[in-house]
Amino acid sequence: MRFWFSFLLGSVLLLSGNAFAQDHQHGAGPQPPAAEQHQHEHTAAAPSLFTANEGSGTAWLPATTDMYALHGRAGSWELMWHGNAFLQYLHEDANEHRGSSQTGSINWLMVMGRREVGQARVGLRAMISLEPATIGGCGYPDLLATGELCDGDSIHDRQHPHDFLMELAGDYERPLRGHMRWQLYGGLAGEPALGPVAFPHRPSAMPNPLAPIGHHWLDATHIAFGVVTAGVFTSRWKAEGSVFNGREPDEDRWDLDLAALNSFSGRFSFAPTPDFVLQVSAGHLTDAEPGEGTLPRKDVDRVTASVIYQRRFGTGNMWANTIAWGRNEEVGIASHAFLAETSVTLAERDVWFGRFEIGGKPAHDLHIHELFNDVLTVGKLQGGYTRYLASAYGLLLGVGGELSAGFVPKTIEPQYGSRANLGVGFFVTVRPGPHRM
Repeated sequence: MRFWFSFLLGSVLLLSGNAFAQDHQHGAGPQPPAAEQHQHEHTAAAPSLFTANEGSGTAWLPATTDMYALHGRAGSWELMWHGNAFLQYLHEDANEHRGSSQTGSINWLMVMGRREVGQARVGLRAMISLEPATIGGCGYPDLLATGELCDGDSIHDRQHPHDFLMELAGDYERPLRGHMRWQLYGGLAGEPALGPVAFPHRPSAMPNPLAPIGHHWLDATHIAFGVVTAGVFTSRWKAEGSVFNGREPDEDRWDLDLAALNSFSGRFSFAPTPDFVLQVSAGHLTDAEPGEGTLPRKDVDRVTASVIYQRRFGTGNMWANTIAWGRNEEVGIASHAFLAETSVTLAERDVWFGRFEIGGKPAHDLHIHELFNDVLTVGKLQGGYTRYLASAYGLLLGVGGELSAGFVPKTIEPQYGSRANLGVGFFVTVRPGPHRM
């Protein structure tokens, strides 16, 4: 069954690529001069309503970012179609209660539309994932990952599948004064102004099938079922605030977990150059996580800071980096997470990626209840490579692999079997090629 959902996802991407190919086609390598001239003429005739620094929700990427998307028009609407799909085999080596192996598909699809209405720009966006069908059990193997519930218990050493509906939102922006604009964003599912650009959308993480183990300290609110964000910005800075539903999604991945907008956050982003974006943010998440056993749900106070740096060097070459830090405080327990990740793309064909993480995790998150409220320092080191083999209809097909090592303190070595626990993964991947704005 998971194979057929993976096949369906790939078919949708290919058919979508065919539909948009008449407007824009992008290969894996440099375009011929005639194609480049046509692209420049088209861009000059119809400036894009999308900007290269748009990340997830209302978060910013550097202005030098390549937008990996298919591009087209439908009447007065400009359309962008994004996505990333893996068909992967993952194995995390630990003792019988922690290690596991799985074949499945990590994936997401997103469509965005935008049009002008007078001086304003109006946009709609929808994002889905078939992971509720293509990821078995309580999630895919990802040693030391934690967060959310499955079968009435906390998930540990696995990354939970994303919900089917990841985003269903709209945005509105217009000039305010001089070069300043204001923006309103919101919907039934979306991302509040909290944390860096979510990992599925960061170029430094895009070729990596695994979620960061610090996901729930940094960008876990990228799926909030109910959000409203207002902000003001220029080309250099952005200040914004959100009210949203802070409860984590439940284990029914097909429904909408709507609840009161009882949480709030604020974020300030600064782009000193086109290659850099820095952000600091903080939020209070009400009833964010379920309590252990019969205990009530827990509030979480989260603070994050990050810098994203990207640099082009030559045609089709890009170096993308993210450094991020997050702090959670819940029922008087404070814990931290640090992440550094990178990817190097050469000629749009060869991609090397890596990630280093270290942080403190409450013992109960790791399902080590005998230590209960102790905060344990754990870490993970990962690296991998993807070779893109072919390009058709604006889509890139690639194969790759990754290696990882999860490190635990001596106090919990018996639970994991070793202080250093190895992991390996192999995958086939398909995603749109770069569309340079």
